[in-house]
Amino acid sequence: MRDVKWGSRLAFMGLAVITGGSRGLGLQCAREMVRAGHRVLLVAKDPGRVAAAAAEIGAEFRAVDLENQSATRTVFEEILATYGAPEILILAHGVMSEKMSKTLRTTDAEWRRVLAINLDSTFTIVNILGAAMAAARIGRIIIFSACLGRMSGPGNTGGLAPYRISKAGVNALVRNLAHETNLGSRGLLVDAICPNHTRTDMGGPDAPLSVEEGADTAVWLALRPFDPEVDKTGFLWERREIIEW
Repeated sequence: MRDVKWGSRLAFMGLAVITGGSRGLGLQCAREMVRAGHRVLLVAKDPGRVAAAAAEIGAEFRAVDLENQSATRTVFEEILATYGAPEILILAHGVMSEKMSKTLRTTDAEWRRVLAINLDSTFTIVNILGAAMAAARIGRIIIFSACLGRMSGPGNTGGLAPYRISKAGVNALVRNLAHETNLGSRGLLVDAICPNHTRTDMGGPDAPLSVEEGADTAVWLALRPFDPEVDKTGFLWERREIIEW
C-alpha cells in the first residue's frame, strides 16, 4: 500500500467512495483515484452499468437509487459497516430539472425528484460517512455543485428552479459542515466544486470542456496537501479557484 504526505500528516492511500461513478465526471474521478493508488468503491443507480465501470477500472461497487432516501441510508450504512470510514468521498451524482421548471410552474413530483437526488441524498451520505470521517480526523469530502447554485452571478437569474435551489442547498451544506468541523483543523476537509459546462450526458456533446477538465478540480481537492494555517476549505471551487456564491 503506497502512502502520501497530506500536509504534516502521513496517510495511507485508503478507500475512495464515489457516487455517480458509472459514467461522466464520477467515473473520471474514480479513474484518477485508482491511478493515485486508492481502493475505489463506485456507487450508482444502474447495476449493470456500475458493475461494468467498476470492472473497467478495477474498482468495487454498490447499486442504489439515490432518489430513495431510505434505500440510500441502508446502503451507505452497509458500506460503512463493511469498509469503515473512507479517506475520500466524492459525490458526483445529480440530475437536471426540466427546462420549464420555473418556481411557479414546477410540479410537486419534479421538485421532489430533483431535491431528493441532488440534496437529500447528499445529506444522507454525508450524515453517515462524513460523521465517521470526522471521527477519524482525516479525509476529504468533495461535492459536485454548480455555478447555477450561486446566489450571485449566473445563479441569480431564475429558471430551472429545482436544480438551482438544490445546488444552492449543497453549497450551504458544505459551508455549514466545514465550519462545524473547524475548517480543516481537525483533519476533515469539505468542499463543493463547479465543474463548468462539460461533455457529459447532462452537459451534452457540444459542451466546451472535456470530462477530464470537468473533473480536474475535484481530483485536485481530493489529493491536495493541506495546511489549515494556510490553505482553505469550505468553499465553492471552479478551476482550482474559490468563487463567490
